[in-house]
Amino acid sequence: MTSENRNMIIAIVLSMAVLIAWQFFSGIPQMEAQRQQQAQQTAQQQAQQPAADGQGAATGQDTAGGAQAPGAAGTTAPTPAAAPPKAMTRTEALALAPRVPIETPTVVGSVNLKGGRIDDLSLKDYRETVDPDSPIIVLLSPTGAPDPFYAEFGWVAGSGSTVKLPASDTVWTAPDGAKLTPTTPLTLSWDNGEGQVFHRTISIDEHYMFHVVDAVENNGTAAVTLHPYALVSRHGTPHTLGYYILHEGLIGVTSEGGLHEVKYKDIAEKKSETFSSVGGWLGITDKYWAATVIPGTDEKVQARFSAAQTGADLTYQTDFLGEPVTIDPGQNVQRDGRLFAGAKVVRVVDGYQKQYNIDRFELLIDWGWFYFITKPMFTVIDWIYHVVGNFGVAILIVTVLVKLIFFPLANKSYASMAKMKAVQPEIQGLRERYGDDKVKLQQAMMEIYKKEKINPVAGCLPIVIQIPVFFSLYKVLFVTIEMRHAPFFGWIKDLSAPDPTTVFNLFGLIPWDPSTVPVIGHFLMLGVWPIIMGCTMWAQMKLNPAPPDPTQKAIFDWMPLIFTFMLARFASGLVIYWAWNNTLSVIQQSIIMRRNGVKVELWDNLKSTFVRKKKRTAG
Repeated sequence: MTSENRNMIIAIVLSMAVLIAWQFFSGIPQMEAQRQQQAQQTAQQQAQQPAADGQGAATGQDTAGGAQAPGAAGTTAPTPAAAPPKAMTRTEALALAPRVPIETPTVVGSVNLKGGRIDDLSLKDYRETVDPDSPIIVLLSPTGAPDPFYAEFGWVAGSGSTVKLPASDTVWTAPDGAKLTPTTPLTLSWDNGEGQVFHRTISIDEHYMFHVVDAVENNGTAAVTLHPYALVSRHGTPHTLGYYILHEGLIGVTSEGGLHEVKYKDIAEKKSETFSSVGGWLGITDKYWAATVIPGTDEKVQARFSAAQTGADLTYQTDFLGEPVTIDPGQNVQRDGRLFAGAKVVRVVDGYQKQYNIDRFELLIDWGWFYFITKPMFTVIDWIYHVVGNFGVAILIVTVLVKLIFFPLANKSYASMAKMKAVQPEIQGLRERYGDDKVKLQQAMMEIYKKEKINPVAGCLPIVIQIPVFFSLYKVLFVTIEMRHAPFFGWIKDLSAPDPTTVFNLFGLIPWDPSTVPVIGHFLMLGVWPIIMGCTMWAQMKLNPAPPDPTQKAIFDWMPLIFTFMLARFASGLVIYWAWNNTLSVIQQSIIMRRNGVKVELWDNLKSTFVRKKKRTAG
């Protein structure tokens, strides 16, 4: 391998090292602290929450402060009610209004009859930690509770209209014993006493999609003009992981602007962004969960992202306002919309996109710029998982498939590398012959390459190929909820989390947790799989002869150790992939080298390394 070839490899690897180092020193410590804080907060909230029966007693106090129905030129938006006078637990906030329970195979919660909001929802299939007894995930919460997060549908008055509309303090009427399930929709009613009767029918499927139909009967003597609206509102700035590869915040797709991803801090500065759209969707997303409102596919709407100060906190909101509807006396009209509130399961999100023709709804999951690699990678892994029943095994099989796909290219690359090794004596003779005359040296080397049909940069191709695969798998492990809490074998209970073992307490034999050590605790968490990965990377480096340049040799010698520590806090699934990929590469390269009549240097290099160390120790 030429020095130019080695320099290219070093440049590629160092570029990866910079990205990994940034993640290791900045992103991972932040994520760990954030995860612990969120787990503590949720545990406290769940501890205060009674058994999820969905019912609360009515006290008559309004808890609907913060949300603002979208307004347009000439429309009248209801004024937000005052926020509760004191902080409350989630249990106390749920008890402030009458409720109708929600019960499906995947969610549990309740509909708030005061305001008709969907503001209480927990996800039955997901827990805070891998412990099966840990609290289930709470997604939506009412105002007054810690971290309010809810959805609302309704009407705002059109230009010149003074009709009395249901507001945040309106108490809707529900049938006795009503319960919202996939087989029993919920119908709410409210009469404004002026001739207009409002009906709201809410249905839900077995996953996370609500269908809300708002209807108005005009039994009055004059026509009324109304705009339908829907919103998702979140009080307070939530804790985010802060990764550059993950969007958390306000999100949506509009027909005119495409995908919109706005961070909390950005909308807090801008205060408001508006878009025109036909159909589309918009909402607020976390890493694994989201709540989005979806108008009809042919409905013209004005969409908006906004942030407003409510008390000490900011309230973030996404909403859409529909076209005006005029209802003559004796007429009935209705408008419908949908609410997705739940886990961003790929097959569920994709299914909704297809079933309801929702424009690019799959982008609710942050596949990133390399969507064309990342999503196919997940699709293959997920398909294999449903065959073998283990995501870790699926990753190993996908690694083999990737190797097979690129085998012809890798075969040529390794064959070219083998030929490069075969002509090294000639290259060394040219170096001695031409000395510092680099122009003549390069010309002579190119003549040899041309004669022997060698591509001098072919040896870099296997590494170049591995980079996009590595990052696509990294993205899959990081953003897809399917990988969350997915076990492998033995001590790996979560492929999306780092290897929990560490050599510094003899893998649990010593009763001491290095992660509790401030700052340096992250350096001490060096588990079994990172060590295996480091060994395979070291073996791969030793497969080739040592570079003649001392600086290059030092970089190659230290690279496996550096990567071992850097990758130790990455997702264990990624480390397992890299270790397995290195092992396959060593086997593949060794076979190709033998076929091309080139001596495999691995065992000689390993032997010489230990001999040199032994001599240094003896000296």
